[in-house]
Amino acid sequence: MKNALFVLLGVLAGFVFAGLLMFVSRAPAGQPIVLQPAPTKSPIAVHVIGAVPRPGLYEFAEGARVQDAIDAAGGMLSTANTDAINLAALLTDGQQLTIPYQSGNEPVEDATTLELPGAVVEETESAAGTNPSGDLININTASLDELNALPGIGPTIAQRIIDYREQNGAFSTIEEIMDVSGVGPTTFDNIKDLITVN
Repeated sequence: MKNALFVLLGVLAGFVFAGLLMFVSRAPAGQPIVLQPAPTKSPIAVHVIGAVPRPGLYEFAEGARVQDAIDAAGGMLSTANTDAINLAALLTDGQQLTIPYQSGNEPVEDATTLELPGAVVEETESAAGTNPSGDLININTASLDELNALPGIGPTIAQRIIDYREQNGAFSTIEEIMDVSGVGPTTFDNIKDLITVN
């Protein structure tokens, strides 16, 4: 009787062990869990203009501030009216952010280009007369007075050129001067034969 009991217990233990073995080794049911990346929001586009060295269209992550836009555009010029700007304001998609100038330091390039052609020529000849030697003006080392003597470059834009090279380093080509706010293609055409970077 004892032997039969031991045999029965052995058979039951075998069934239990076989069941555990089948449970552990069976293939898992269902699909494996795949972690998906968190959805990313589209960047916002902001048009930065005004008293910055590199005005233009910039993209930012949602939640960016006015200070981020100013940094992207090369910082503020020395003629910017910093008291009129809320650097902590949130940017919005499609916004045009204008960095204001100090009173009396607004750019005058548009007024110059609207003058009669004779006035522009006269200014060019006058400026050429201030450089009788014909030496080119190095825009990387020129003083405020030397830059001011160029046609279409007044004291405000001359100061912007100096501010730009102090913040961004020397100009590598003369065309790079058009990155300075207030120096457009018309002004560049008037000065390209008078300037150098060497």
